[in-house]
Amino acid sequence: MKILMISAEAVPFAKTGGLADAVSSLAITLSALGHDVKIVMPRYYKVDRRNLTKLAGPMAVAAGSPETWTAVYTAKMPGSENLTVYFIDHEACFGRDGIYGTKAEPDFHDNPYRFAVLCHGAFQLCRKLDWVPDIIHSHDWSAALAPVILKYSCRREVFAKTASVLTIHNLGYQGQYSKDLYPALGLNWELFYGAGLEHNGAFNLLQGGISSADMITTVSPTYAKEIQTREGGFGMDGLLRVRTDVVRGIVNGADLKTWNPATDKLIPANYTAASPGGKAINKVELQKRMGLPVDSAIPIVGIVTRLVSQKGISELFAPTYGCMYKMCTNYTIQFAILGSGERWCENELYALQQKLPNMRVYIGYDEKLSHLIEAGSDFFLMPSQYEPCGLNQMYSQLYGTLPIVRRTGGLADTVENYNEQTGTGTGFVFDDLTPAAVYNTVGWALYTYFNRKEHIKAMQRRGMKKDFSWNTSAERYLAVYKEAKARGC
Repeated sequence: MKILMISAEAVPFAKTGGLADAVSSLAITLSALGHDVKIVMPRYYKVDRRNLTKLAGPMAVAAGSPETWTAVYTAKMPGSENLTVYFIDHEACFGRDGIYGTKAEPDFHDNPYRFAVLCHGAFQLCRKLDWVPDIIHSHDWSAALAPVILKYSCRREVFAKTASVLTIHNLGYQGQYSKDLYPALGLNWELFYGAGLEHNGAFNLLQGGISSADMITTVSPTYAKEIQTREGGFGMDGLLRVRTDVVRGIVNGADLKTWNPATDKLIPANYTAASPGGKAINKVELQKRMGLPVDSAIPIVGIVTRLVSQKGISELFAPTYGCMYKMCTNYTIQFAILGSGERWCENELYALQQKLPNMRVYIGYDEKLSHLIEAGSDFFLMPSQYEPCGLNQMYSQLYGTLPIVRRTGGLADTVENYNEQTGTGTGFVFDDLTPAAVYNTVGWALYTYFNRKEHIKAMQRRGMKKDFSWNTSAERYLAVYKEAKARGC
């Protein structure tokens, strides 16, 4: 099958979050299974042209007025012999710092034009290569214009047998902009309403994609249900319920080459479920690295997160409201925290660290430290408001670190709640996002740690043996592609 992935980001070239990992990992897996896969993305400022190969000739793109002229560069995807990444090069659109925006301008004012160039450019690239995909797979709002273009502009051409799949990685980001910017999309005005783009007098790129795609996927079965509710739908729930027959939830896989305690080069000691001794070494090294008292008997709770409201930071850290201070003072426990985000939360973490000798924080991001936290912690806390898929709860289980999570999205689909009667499960799950619920569930986990050690060991072994490979996810995507072909062509 010929598959074109359209995405604003893909590792190792550009990344703001899990979307970049998912796109590259899925494409690599599909390519390894024998499919003809290509990725098209922007050539951002930090993607050095000197490391790329330029395709001959310019490429005209029907975005904005008049048409836009671009160049195209290519590179092989690291770790894949047959997968090529194509970069649309247009200095005015992509020759700047930031993918969607910067701290000074969080959402670039010309994003509709920028990502219209990407989506129209994807079709022009196929023409330039004389390569017609069976599936155009768009990822998130920044690529959601592609299903609209396919359905209303290209199905009469060489793309008559091409079907579209749109994956929603996070419904909280939709790409909604003023009607004044609509001409930048390179679409007829009749499609403002006709393609389902209009939203409260403005246009919404993700809404257009949801309305037009042959199949819609999201990154876990539970999240697929949640986005069809008023509480989790971010205003799109009604449309998604209308299209519920084409909505599917597929859990992302994990990059097992990078996240594997048996081979991980970023941790001091490797270990397996059958030979877990190295985990204790990592725990000591984590305590030393974070400046925590070295004591193997004290359980460590790890947190690696973006410090934003989605991740439940208020319930943990908000002054006079969050439960972190109470947990650190009432429980025999240590916390190792890595993250960055909202300034109030960063400041509060610094303040808490001054008061609490058993809580240490690193503000920023450090890849090596993130691996050490996964390997050296006993528990990993994720009290998310919503979590479309989540990756750290998967990494945690693979590293024998028991997740403590809220029952939402991919967390609900990938963590088995502890059963006190049988000793089974792979983590501790709670429902209500309140400081009390977080406090009590951490207390439950600690009680089990100190009083049911055989259960803890069994849960660790169970988690480390779970299959989070991308092969399972890729097979489910292939089934969706076949259904999209049947529906769209």
